Amino acid sequence: MATPFQSRRFDRRSVLKGAAALGGLSVASPFVIAARAETPIRIGMIDPLTGVYAAVAQNEVMGARLAVDQINAAGGVLGRPIELLVEDSANDVGTGVQKARKLIERDQVSFLIGDVNSGVAQAIAQVSNEKRILHIVSGGHTDSITGADCKWNVYRVCNTTSMEANSVSSLLFSQYGKKWHFITPDYAFGHTLQKAAATDLAKLGGTVTGNELTPLGTTDFSAYLIKAQAASPDVILVLPQGSDMVNCLKQIVQFGLNQQAHVAGLQQELEALEAMPPEARIGIWMFEWYWNQPGVPGVDKFVADIRKVNGGKVPTARHWFGYTSVHTLAGVANQQKTLDSVALAKALGNFELPPEIKLQPNKCYYRAGDHQLMTSAFVGEAQSHGASDPEDLFRVDHVIAGDATAPAEGETGCKIQWPA
Repeated sequence: MATPFQSRRFDRRSVLKGAAALGGLSVASPFVIAARAETPIRIGMIDPLTGVYAAVAQNEVMGARLAVDQINAAGGVLGRPIELLVEDSANDVGTGVQKARKLIERDQVSFLIGDVNSGVAQAIAQVSNEKRILHIVSGGHTDSITGADCKWNVYRVCNTTSMEANSVSSLLFSQYGKKWHFITPDYAFGHTLQKAAATDLAKLGGTVTGNELTPLGTTDFSAYLIKAQAASPDVILVLPQGSDMVNCLKQIVQFGLNQQAHVAGLQQELEALEAMPPEARIGIWMFEWYWNQPGVPGVDKFVADIRKVNGGKVPTARHWFGYTSVHTLAGVANQQKTLDSVALAKALGNFELPPEIKLQPNKCYYRAGDHQLMTSAFVGEAQSHGASDPEDLFRVDHVIAGDATAPAEGETGCKIQWPA
């Protein structure tokens, strides 16, 4: 069932209240009168709100809702309010496709966002392409979305798995060793992430001692960890995400494997670090966005805004994904003064995010050739406890621009086919 974010009337009182909460943005009466008479522009969002990725998906939705509030308080899109309709894909491809068709055909959304699960994201991209709806993949990482399976109407905010691997592989090799054993989630995201890291390792002169494929939703990793231990690697790379990441790292520490090999990985998330005991917060990783960035324009305000709606807790990369996805759609539509998907998709090529949206030190823009956002990698080490803040559980040592981690456009396999 769709969950409209705009449950209250889009009236003068709610607009002015939202404007005051967002820094005193002024909203003129003529806009309010016009906006009340206009049909809202609907954005559909599909994410796995239940299951192994529930925490990260819910944070993507929270970030998207903050963006909706900000945009409506500032005048909406083309003088009309926007409304967010949210559906649960439940980590299931069939369900995701069904929900995409419902949002497009019955709910008449103008744009689509999602999914966290790469397999679901690929499947709903087929639907959005068929229906000619501009679609932003907020949190699904597998390379082919902006690679061999790229589509004219699909853009992506989060890093590709190749970008993630390229940002941290050489550091792991130089500091931890050349023999790697992988614990890999057995679906599209895990397969391409492991492949990218193994490719980097081979170029560096290292070897893979094994690759344990684990089903999504695994709770007992003991059989896989016994195999990893027997292979005597220098590094055990933990690639599962969400609650799977939490369970795997907890069991690695319980079994003492971290005393026998270095434990690390590629993508790490604040949701996972917060959910595990302090002793399991170990290793070198990359974050796709991190909240503690002293002196970077706009970050302090974003952190404060999220704290207000998140029970005092800081934003994660997932909040930023949802926030950026909505602001991208609104920003390009207001710039081009149209809702036409083809026109907007073309305009997003080389579209650069402004400082108050990118919230990072490096240039952040969508490449025209593959529709991938060139966003930074925050590389460093997990911390058992926060020093300055209880939620500061990651020490950022390097912030690497997306241009430095992404394969060249010609190497992605993407060939955009525009409609006639």
